[in-house]
Amino acid sequence: MKIHKEGRRILFVTLLILLALNLLMFQFNRGQDLVNRLFAGATVIIFLLILQFFRSPFRHLFTHEDLLLAPADGKVVVIENVFEPEYFEDERKQISIFMSPINVHVTRNPISGLVKYFKYHPGNYLVAWHPKSSTQNERTTVVVESDAGPLVLFRQIAGAMARRIVWYVNEGDEVSQGEEFGFIKFGSRVDVFVPVDTEVKVELGQKVKGGETVICQLKV
Repeated sequence: MKIHKEGRRILFVTLLILLALNLLMFQFNRGQDLVNRLFAGATVIIFLLILQFFRSPFRHLFTHEDLLLAPADGKVVVIENVFEPEYFEDERKQISIFMSPINVHVTRNPISGLVKYFKYHPGNYLVAWHPKSSTQNERTTVVVESDAGPLVLFRQIAGAMARRIVWYVNEGDEVSQGEEFGFIKFGSRVDVFVPVDTEVKVELGQKVKGGETVICQLKV
């Protein structure tokens, strides 16, 4: 287990603030040992909660050109055919994964290939499971021409708690299945759009692991 690079600065600043608050409590609240200890315990719990959010566990990755891996840890909340308006402008199969605050928030390439399109959209911070979050929230859209042939679109979506999406890909990049393509801080969702004839390998409500769980198989 390691701490993701996106969390190191936040954790360092948080630690300094919590230490300062504890010193102030012990300085100005002398004689109230029970209160001071309870406060210290609460700050330790707060720090551990933030620490677990930025964990980046080792994953046993495998690659296969026509299998899509889950782009993130979480629960499958949408499997349906929808109209995709931003890039394809036609019907696609959508698979959405909701990432709660206790999930690992690293996002990974679901497939290997060439990035044909990338765009960052500033936006709102509706709860991640809201139907309009995929078109109104802060988000990124990535389209990859997979090694198997079909185009795959995946989208990082900020949630109500999230205030920053980080990405490591740009148009023209070659990406490898399972490798990190970004990070979403404090709650989020990832949508994947594939051709409608794609065979889905997961079910609604199923918990998945980024870079390990196969979510669907492309028709090639």
